[in-house]
Amino acid sequence: MSALFSPFALRSVQLPNRIVVSPMCQYSAVDGQAQPWHLMHLGQLALSGAGMLCIEATAVESEGRITPGDLGLWNDATEAALGGVLESVRRYSAMPVIVQLGHAGRKASSREPWNGGQQIPLDDGGWLAHAPSAVPIRDGETAPLALDAAGLQRIRDAFAASARRAARLGLDGIELHAAHGYLLHAFLSPIANRRDDAYGGSLENRMRFPLEVFDAVRAAFPDDKPVGVRVSATDWIDGGWDIEQTLVFVRQLQARGVDWIDASSGGISPAQKITLGPGYQVPFAQRIREETGVTTIAVGLITEPSQAQAIIASGQADLVAIARGIIFDARWPWHAAAELGGQVTAPPQYWRSPPREHADVFGKTVLGMR
Repeated sequence: MSALFSPFALRSVQLPNRIVVSPMCQYSAVDGQAQPWHLMHLGQLALSGAGMLCIEATAVESEGRITPGDLGLWNDATEAALGGVLESVRRYSAMPVIVQLGHAGRKASSREPWNGGQQIPLDDGGWLAHAPSAVPIRDGETAPLALDAAGLQRIRDAFAASARRAARLGLDGIELHAAHGYLLHAFLSPIANRRDDAYGGSLENRMRFPLEVFDAVRAAFPDDKPVGVRVSATDWIDGGWDIEQTLVFVRQLQARGVDWIDASSGGISPAQKITLGPGYQVPFAQRIREETGVTTIAVGLITEPSQAQAIIASGQADLVAIARGIIFDARWPWHAAAELGGQVTAPPQYWRSPPREHADVFGKTVLGMR
């Protein structure tokens, strides 16, 4: 059996293979509410043959959106809208579906990437961002509001409330977004966290709020369903967050029952210096897995089936997450199965589609019409 197409379990959730559809922001919601675009987007990905699908970064409060178009799960309207999309997707796909819950922190109130991605001024429809410290990402931008005790409690409660909504929707798991410069990562990184109270300064203090949020989410979500965390393993900046601190953070999460670590990197500052290349973040997942034993997901420029297969077969990670590659090729897992001798699940309407030499990729033999 191909290692990439071997099954894997996350608590009660059974994955038929090791391919995860990575959460990819669509910036297409209205007031946080999922739209027909999300049905089209998630629907095609749910038929891709991957082992698990993660819904894009979903804000736990309105102020926690990156852009005005961010998906949300903070009130009854956003819950109902996402529920309608999930109902349709599940009608035709049994793929496990999880959601990435997050808060934009000081990256909030930004324009969509295709509109430049810059901060939206307050007098042009923007809103005040919230962060560990009043430190803007770029000079000249409106500084975020440093969260006080009441603000920290509000956001902890918001994460827990969104987790309960996710449970009501029957989602199979939650990934907490503690990467890419968003709120939880900003608390971890000394680049963004300049506090001098119990939530800043030492590594123990900088980890405190993200760990409190994890505890709140874990307590609010069913015990038999998994909760993982996406981290930025390094800021790619001298004096910033790095892999050594990440390992300490992961061990703290491990003690609290984290089910996986999704090992990404960067995003805290435009001053980062990243060396890009195929699988450039895989060594982070490998080190976390080797030194802690926690289940890891490898991400970042994983584009070829043979590359993904090697990552799993060599023990560098337990799962691989595909993002842009599966948008460019929405049948990436089908093609990977054909190349590696694996099998994937597909709806019966598509059983006749494989070329003759890959007729067993669905484990079905379907004759033509008479």
